[in-house]
Amino acid sequence: MKNIKLLLVSFVIGTLTVVSCVDDVTVGDDFLEKQPGVDVTQDTIFSNAEYSRRFLWNTYSKLYYGLPVYWNSIDNKMNMGMFETLSDCWHSHLSWDGVNRSYYSGSYSAGTEESSDATRFGFTKEEVWEAVRQAWLFIENVDNVPDMETDEKERLKAEAKVIIASRYFDLFRHYGGLPIVDHAFEVSSDEAAYYTKRATVDSTVLFMTGLLDEAAKVLPWSLDAEDISNWDGRFTSASAMGLKCKVLLFAASPLFNDSEPYCTEGTQDAVTNLQVWYGGYKSELWDECLSACTSFFQELSHNGVYSLAQASGTDVDDYREAFRSAYFTRGSGSNNPEMLISTRIRYTYGNNNQWDYYFPQSCQNGAFTPTQEFIEMFPMADGTAFNWTDHVSDMFTNRDPRLYETVLVNGAKYQGRQAELWVGGREAQQNPAQETGQYATGYANFKYVLDFSDNLNEPTLWPYLRLSELYLTYAEALMKTGNFAEAIAKVDEVRARVGLKGLVESNPDKNMFSENVLMEEILRERACELGLEDVRLFDMTRNKRADLFSKQLHGLRIYRADGIEDSWSDKNAATRGDRPSEFTYEVFELTNATRSWWTSFSPKWYLSAFPPVEVNKDYGLTQNPGW
Repeated sequence: MKNIKLLLVSFVIGTLTVVSCVDDVTVGDDFLEKQPGVDVTQDTIFSNAEYSRRFLWNTYSKLYYGLPVYWNSIDNKMNMGMFETLSDCWHSHLSWDGVNRSYYSGSYSAGTEESSDATRFGFTKEEVWEAVRQAWLFIENVDNVPDMETDEKERLKAEAKVIIASRYFDLFRHYGGLPIVDHAFEVSSDEAAYYTKRATVDSTVLFMTGLLDEAAKVLPWSLDAEDISNWDGRFTSASAMGLKCKVLLFAASPLFNDSEPYCTEGTQDAVTNLQVWYGGYKSELWDECLSACTSFFQELSHNGVYSLAQASGTDVDDYREAFRSAYFTRGSGSNNPEMLISTRIRYTYGNNNQWDYYFPQSCQNGAFTPTQEFIEMFPMADGTAFNWTDHVSDMFTNRDPRLYETVLVNGAKYQGRQAELWVGGREAQQNPAQETGQYATGYANFKYVLDFSDNLNEPTLWPYLRLSELYLTYAEALMKTGNFAEAIAKVDEVRARVGLKGLVESNPDKNMFSENVLMEEILRERACELGLEDVRLFDMTRNKRADLFSKQLHGLRIYRADGIEDSWSDKNAATRGDRPSEFTYEVFELTNATRSWWTSFSPKWYLSAFPPVEVNKDYGLTQNPGW
């Protein structure tokens, strides 16, 4: 097969243009910030240890950050939207975002990847290849730096390898097998020197895990406590080993690891070439995932430092504080013992009001409205499953504390009072027939924005990988390899952090030693624990859950039992009477933007399409099935 140039010529220019290599680069709160800079040559960069370090810090700035934060082709994500609203847990009511325009409408096609920046994750638009090339340049040239010790060179090269692996995984979960770039392309008159075709799923996974294995052998298990304030965010052995577990979980799942390919529509070249599956079911892939998880937890037991964030007491506020700190607090292994990989971006918009600008406005415009299906995934405060027969009276007052930290519900603590999400209440004053804005489903997003003041003008972490996710990954791998008891125990450790009883005790009517039953509980637990952390959509995808994609989703209209459609908190204290405490509820179908796949789901939606301009270059970038 003829191979031709991969992606963009700009990746192979001889004189390197780089941002922030000679500016002062701060870390800590400003770590990973994109700074203004000047053009310098490659020789200049690697003639000086400080310039070389800054070059790597700039490469870190190209790591994935999941929240929309600014008006440009990368940082605005799906035009103020996020692809998690393609899952069953969240729905977008923001009519102009890419979610509504291309996906809910069913108009998405391969051509959309060329005509729009607002797709799930653009193959050439997310700084993946820039980060990969820059990391290889660092690896291949840092040994030439005269004033840097060998140990530091090896450590920084290992960090660069994790950058490459993480950026590959960002693409892998959207596209499958990828072209393998295993060095920095040099200037050549022979275009064939730049060519590389699409690799198999197996080769792509081995490439990522190989880099992570190499890095884990060199990197320290964690950052020293005194270094956290300046170096929080740098990769460690723990983060490399943890990311390997995450990669192998995705690879071992049915999307790629099944007796049949996920899609039989359209061209099947990628299927034939094993670029979108392994060619059959391979149980050993689960063994590999289990082995990676076991190795991680053995090192965790030996080295410590990381742990699930624990509550200081046993009331709901204590549990909420522990859960919030787990995803929200910086200081990996220190102030936040649970964070393994995090990224952050900070913009100043001219009036020092950066936090109250973009993502919060997305929320206020209805971009991330929780569904009723998501709300019902959260158990009661004792761990038992919610049901409409027994729990209506305390459905918002006696629930899993993670619900209150993820979703704003009626009566929750909010801006120094209680949220009024009943029809006509202070928050939800829209006509009950309308589906618009922040409270369109009867709920609002709370995660990250909190009450719109607690995080004002502070950089917000993106929790790329937390320890709780690894507990649940380990549980799934244990279950898939037959160890149900230990799998249940791992899930129970995550639940215990927020005061929930174990799965078996909480579900006496379910056989937790049935794979189908336990798998549903693990997926539900992952949704509750890792909401809006780019987990649910990929859980649906990697398990080929057409049933979850195609089901109609719902919201909840809340009415005061006295029939008054009015706010209570806005009334004069002397005349407003007791706060409403009794309500009636109406579950309704979401109709503002009918998702096309609710009536005609196609498995081609599991993976994205490559831009035709790249496929048509004929270097072996086969199109994904169905596109």
